[in-house]
Amino acid sequence: MSHLIVTGGAGFIGSHLTDKLIALGHSVTVVDNLMLGKKEFINKKAKFAKADIRDYKKLSKIFKSADAVFHLAADPRLPVSIEDPIGTHEINVTGTLNVLMAAKENSVAKVIFSSSCVVYGDQPLPIKEGDSFHPVSPYGLHKLMSEKYCQIFSALYGIKTVCLRYFNVYGPRKLDAGGYPMVIPIFLGQKKRGEKLTIVGDGESTRDYVSVYDVVEANIKAWQSSVDDGRGINIGSGQQVSVNAIAQMIGGKTVNIAPRSGEMRFVQADNSLAKNLLGWEPKVKFEEGIEELKKAWGL
Repeated sequence: MSHLIVTGGAGFIGSHLTDKLIALGHSVTVVDNLMLGKKEFINKKAKFAKADIRDYKKLSKIFKSADAVFHLAADPRLPVSIEDPIGTHEINVTGTLNVLMAAKENSVAKVIFSSSCVVYGDQPLPIKEGDSFHPVSPYGLHKLMSEKYCQIFSALYGIKTVCLRYFNVYGPRKLDAGGYPMVIPIFLGQKKRGEKLTIVGDGESTRDYVSVYDVVEANIKAWQSSVDDGRGINIGSGQQVSVNAIAQMIGGKTVNIAPRSGEMRFVQADNSLAKNLLGWEPKVKFEEGIEELKKAWGL
């Protein structure tokens, strides 16, 4: 079995990935500074290294004897990247560079980088990996720059890398609080408190929602795959769901608020490359995922 690193392993996706890797019998070290992650999310069988990805020297020590690194640590709050592009750049871009350097220093076999569909900006749908990049926020640019670093490290230093472009990931442990929570837990929290569901804009904006369980499987398949050149691969359901449709599934009265800047209007992934290169495809149906969450929230 392998010794694996999960940066951001106290976060939403990272904690689920850690759980799965441990269930498969691997030893896992979680690297997290707990700025956004929750210590209670960390699997008790994992080793926890409280560290910041901006600290290269500390990362390099932690990465010794690691077989692979799943790099999920980031500040994903899009509005915060607009308010503080320098601070978030240090986490999202310099942090990724530190991860890659520490992996190179310790001869880590592979780095699986968590990217995002925000690298694309608004595009004709469905969005394909070959489409041009038009990020509309610093966060989107940070992810794109990090992908390029992965590709350069593969080409120059022979480090195997793969970049997974997540679309909108939902599931248990996704919180309804913080700087940029997702619409699904926001609606669930509002429903639980008997409040109106706040719809941003006209509610016709769409996203491609993919279950965290499917995203975990994509990470494992990416690690085990022959993809090693840092290419970006879409991880999405291949379907659009509007905000209004989600509000209807959760139920309750709604209220519309002003739209936000820096956001894509319509989103849908072409996930055929993930199927072809990774042997991955989503298994959790959106309606079933929402029902599971409603039960978990006691609704």
